[in-house]
Amino acid sequence: MPFRVGPDGQIEVLLITSRDTGRWIIPKGWPMSGRKAHRAAEREAFEEAGLIGQIAADPVGWYRYEKRLADGRALPCKVRVYPLRVEAQHARWPEQDQRTLRWFAPEDAARLVQEDELQQLLAGFAAEPCDGRA
Repeated sequence: MPFRVGPDGQIEVLLITSRDTGRWIIPKGWPMSGRKAHRAAEREAFEEAGLIGQIAADPVGWYRYEKRLADGRALPCKVRVYPLRVEAQHARWPEQDQRTLRWFAPEDAARLVQEDELQQLLAGFAAEPCDGRA
């Protein structure tokens, strides 16, 4: 879950659009061989949104969703959510032309995502952002 302190001193979180449906989501990916889970999440944040920053080693929570496969089947997934304190964004990144990115207040982001558990994580994040330790 990428976050920053906005110009007004308030926490903001970054949402991106999914490539297939265009719905608002947070950057996420699959486990990567040879990488700890939080480092895989950090890599996905770069690939999907060009982000660099400090990622926490411990998740702030998790949520479930159904990944739609190319053949139409639904694969149930459980996503661990790692907070990433964003320090910068690269000018170019792998999925730049495939997604839209926007910063939101956590409570606004919570209203835009579809998954109930992710809504709760986002809404609660406004009160207690992570300290960004990796």
